[in-house]
Amino acid sequence: MRAAPRLGVVLALVAAALLLVAAPADAHVTTVAYADLTAANPTDVRVEFDLQYELLSASAAKAQNDPSLFEQAVGDPQPGAENQVLADHAAAILAYTTARFTVSAEDGTPCRPQPDGPAGFHNRDATDYARFAVRYVCGSAHGGAYLVRSALFPDSEGQVKDTKTIVTYTLDGRRGSAALDAAHPQFSTAQPWTDRFAEFFLLGAEHLLTGLDHILFLVALIVGSRRLRDVVFAATAFTVAHSVTFLLAALGLVHVPSRVVEPAIALSIAAVAGWFLWTARRRTPTQVLDPTRPAGPRIPSRAATAVRLGIVFSFGLVHGLGFASALNIQEPWSWTLLWSLLVFNLGIEAVQLAIIAILFPPLSLLRRRAPRTATVLSVIVAAVVLVFGLVWLVQRALGLG
Repeated sequence: MRAAPRLGVVLALVAAALLLVAAPADAHVTTVAYADLTAANPTDVRVEFDLQYELLSASAAKAQNDPSLFEQAVGDPQPGAENQVLADHAAAILAYTTARFTVSAEDGTPCRPQPDGPAGFHNRDATDYARFAVRYVCGSAHGGAYLVRSALFPDSEGQVKDTKTIVTYTLDGRRGSAALDAAHPQFSTAQPWTDRFAEFFLLGAEHLLTGLDHILFLVALIVGSRRLRDVVFAATAFTVAHSVTFLLAALGLVHVPSRVVEPAIALSIAAVAGWFLWTARRRTPTQVLDPTRPAGPRIPSRAATAVRLGIVFSFGLVHGLGFASALNIQEPWSWTLLWSLLVFNLGIEAVQLAIIAILFPPLSLLRRRAPRTATVLSVIVAAVVLVFGLVWLVQRALGLG
């Protein structure tokens, strides 16, 4: 086998590996739990929880052997009775939550939880949530240094997977946020800010790696870019766009339900792949993949380049809404939250740049040495991406995926 075809095979295997390690397209964060910690007094910590209503009801009913809670909240709910359900089963909900979310002093001494007011039902990102507060009595002042651990809605319950608990805190001059999950269930409010931001960076990287739809969008951009400058400009436009959306979401100025965002993301994947196939349909391999050769067409005009970047930018805004929706961002302005989200975004970008660095250079080399092989590979990849995008578009538009 000649070197160029071998390189094509290697590229195909790398692409296949990326698809295999990535989770299914709907494997965004299944649910996000929120916990906001403040100092109730010099010795106690007040935690305001915001948890998905039906999930909380089902999990608490099962853990506390309270079938009536499940029947009232999930099995056959009475319209407008959510607040009463929360009040009637406050003990079961408190027991479930505090068994899985604990606050301790730095030396490991546990703080004792007790209810702090009634729970309230509300809607967040087109999802029903229950908001309630718990006071953790710690017995003595600890200068804002506490150990916080969350195991809310674990995979073992069989309800959801990969739950993230977003913790924000303001305790005796210590301010910050953290993202907790099964791999990193605990943190200290006394930890350095670098550790907190590292958690959000890894969360962002993980979110892109486990989102097959976002990876396929990026792959479609790569195979559709004929020069390094093209893919860099496209990736930059994509980055800027979803960073803008993140900022607007953090400011509370933009909120689009996931039922709109998810089909739009699928459409963006199909559109970017389809754009490449459309432009490639009547060109020779040399013309498709190397416009700098004399036999090829002239390099696209600035207007055509601007149109492509505009399309990528627009879809970047949509993907940014998807990233924001994954964390159910609907918070008022907060510097702590904003910086955490920006670091989350940096984690996304690190993975994006890594994928470009892995795929584009060997693809570019293959285009120079074996343009026909590169054409076939690029068209096959784009066609596969197009099919995935169209299937997801139909599934998500109909609420099937």
